[in-house]
Amino acid sequence: MKTNNKTIYIFGNPLLNFDNLPIKLAPELQKKFPDINFIIQDPNENIKPSADGELIIIDTVVGIDEVVIINNVEKLEIEKIYSMHDFDLAFNLKLLKKIGKLKKVAIFGVPPELNKQTALEQLLKKLKKYRQNKLI
Repeated sequence: MKTNNKTIYIFGNPLLNFDNLPIKLAPELQKKFPDINFIIQDPNENIKPSADGELIIIDTVVGIDEVVIINNVEKLEIEKIYSMHDFDLAFNLKLLKKIGKLKKVAIFGVPPELNKQTALEQLLKKLKKYRQNKLI
């Protein structure tokens, strides 16, 4: 991993077609942004915001038609939690915010139905715009 670079976490399940598009895009994203650390990780593992409390994520989002940026964790829905296996990304992000570890979040949501090339084009456009605003 490169040090002193921004980190973007990529979530998904490589075994599930409806949840692996962000993972398939990772190699191309790394080529286009060699100064960013793209880390493929399970969303239930220990995700760490940067020292300034920022967390950038690329994940599959159901119910959208194009790549979107979500930056309000309060808009994320939490499913009912019955056991430790039911914790999800929304719960983790809300918990990090509540304990003061998360100050700023950007989730680049990728719809599962997009073809790879269209998803890549839309994601690159959003990442470049986000970067132009001096956020990454």
